Amino acid sequence: MEIILITGMSGSGKSVALHALEDSGYYCVDNLPPELLSSFVALKRPHNASKLAIAMDVRSATSLPLVPQQLKELQGQGVSIQSLFLDADTETLVRRFSETRRLHPLSRVDATDQHRALEVAIELERDLLAEMREQAHVIDTSKIRSAQLQGYVKSLVQNPSRQLTLVFESFAFKRGVPLDSNYVFDVRMLPNPHYEAGLRQLTGRDQPVIDFLKTQPEVDDMFRHIEQFLNHWLQALVRDHRSYVTVAIGCTGGQHRSVYLVEALVAAFAKDWPTLKRHRELEAR
Repeated sequence: MEIILITGMSGSGKSVALHALEDSGYYCVDNLPPELLSSFVALKRPHNASKLAIAMDVRSATSLPLVPQQLKELQGQGVSIQSLFLDADTETLVRRFSETRRLHPLSRVDATDQHRALEVAIELERDLLAEMREQAHVIDTSKIRSAQLQGYVKSLVQNPSRQLTLVFESFAFKRGVPLDSNYVFDVRMLPNPHYEAGLRQLTGRDQPVIDFLKTQPEVDDMFRHIEQFLNHWLQALVRDHRSYVTVAIGCTGGQHRSVYLVEALVAAFAKDWPTLKRHRELEAR
């Protein structure tokens, strides 16, 4: 049996992720109380439900501390478990709640109908979910659309769950560092194709940009240094039982240098490791 556990911030896109898993053939349950997790799995076993997706959130805050032990017991029974945590920056979450006019689940303080300010409720939620976040693969949904999130979730679950998967992501520093990155490399000091005639409108996946960057010694040095760093630490990450490691490469616009390096790193590491790639700014167009 394989279980995908989805947790995360309210308004971060958990329902979108759950729909993506449903499309991928998972039996999905939203807002399952943690107390019922083991019983629910036992209930589905006789029905040959081999792929389950379960969403839990802060509405079950008082019983969330039960989850780590339950997951450990299920793994001891041979159940494969992947935990995904959806996150977004506070500004994005505030905007989403304002646009939908939804009430944050932690906004109501007591039966007298007193309310917390939205930002206070969001930060309280971060504190309550901090342990769950630490134990999961984090997906930052701040700068991506629903369709991008669906595609990314589907690509994640297609990889072998018992192997460490490398996720390489390009991004623009001007739009913020991805919250889901384990390692961040700043490549803004490298020669920029943006200032070369004929290259400005292209991307790091286009051959003229590739040819330009390949001739720059600094770019090759950066590639080699990142490659050596990862090769040095990957086995230690495997011993630490990591399922995913996200390596974010950032330049000014997320269009040329970071894209080129992500493509080059994927080509180098895909020979030995399951790999995924994301180009945040290109995919947002």
